[in-house]
Amino acid sequence: MSDPSSVVQIERVFFAYPPHGSEWVLEDVSLTIGPRDFLGLIGPNGGGKTTLLRIILGLLEPQRGLVRVLGQAPQKVRTRIGYVPQHARVDPGVPASVLDVVLTGRLARSSWGFRYGREHIQAAMSALEQTGMAALAHRTMATLSGGQRQRVLIARALASDAELLLLDEPTAGVDPHMEQSLTDLLHRLNQRLPIVIVSHDVSFVSTHLQRVACLNRRLICHDAREITREVIAEMYHTPIRVVRHEEACPLSDHGCQQGCGPQGSVFRAEAAESPPESRPDRQPKTTSDSSPSTP
Repeated sequence: MSDPSSVVQIERVFFAYPPHGSEWVLEDVSLTIGPRDFLGLIGPNGGGKTTLLRIILGLLEPQRGLVRVLGQAPQKVRTRIGYVPQHARVDPGVPASVLDVVLTGRLARSSWGFRYGREHIQAAMSALEQTGMAALAHRTMATLSGGQRQRVLIARALASDAELLLLDEPTAGVDPHMEQSLTDLLHRLNQRLPIVIVSHDVSFVSTHLQRVACLNRRLICHDAREITREVIAEMYHTPIRVVRHEEACPLSDHGCQQGCGPQGSVFRAEAAESPPESRPDRQPKTTSDSSPSTP
C-alpha cells in the first residue's frame, strides 16, 4: 500500500536486463524515502545501485513491483528530480560559463530550447547562490577546481526546481577539504528536500547521513549508527580489514559544521586468499561508525 506522505515508494521491485530469463539485478527490493530523508545507498560494484537510481528516474521500468515518485509514475515527474551522475563531465575546452552550464538544468522547462528568458536566468542564479557559486557565474568551467565543478553540477540539478536530489558518488575524486565543504552544502539542502547519495565511502555515509540502504541485489535499510564491520562483510561477501587513521591523517573524517561526529576507521573489503597489494580491484573504500578495531 502506497504511503501518500512519502517522496519515493518502492514496493517489491524485481528487475533484470535483457535477454529474457537473465538473473535478477534487483530482487524483491522495497524502499520508502520521506520528505526530509538523507539516505546513503552503498553496495559492491554490480550490486544494483545505479540501476535503482535509473528506476527512480523513470529511465528503466521493473518487470515486477510498484514504483511511485512524488505520488506518480517516475516518468511523469522526471523533471522534478535533480540528478548528478557519477561521471558527469564538462569539456574544459568548451568556453561555457558556470551560468551556461547551470542553465542546461532548465532545458525541460524552456519552450525555446537553449534560449532562456529572465525566469530561467533567475532560477539558475538562485541555484548558484544555494551552492555558494553565484560569484563565479561568469567564470569558465575550465578555471574551476574539482570541488567547485561538483557544486556547479549540483546547482544544475537544483535549477530544475528539484523536489528530490539524487547524487552518484558526489565526493569521488574530491580532496578532504572540499569534501567537507560539499558535505556542509548537502546538509543545508537537506533542510528543504530529500537527498539520496550513492557512495562506496562507508565512513562518509555512516558519519553524515541518517539512514543507509545496503544493496547487493537485495536491499536492507539500517540506521547509520548500525553500520558495522559485520554488516559490510555480509554485503560484500568478503572479509573486511579495518584501518584506523590518526586525527592528523588526511583520510580521517573530522566531521562537519552540522554536528556530525568525526570518524577514524576505514573499512576495506579484500579477498581473503590474496594480499591487498595483488588485488587492488577488490578494495572498495567504505567506512564504519568509529567503532575501534584492528586489521
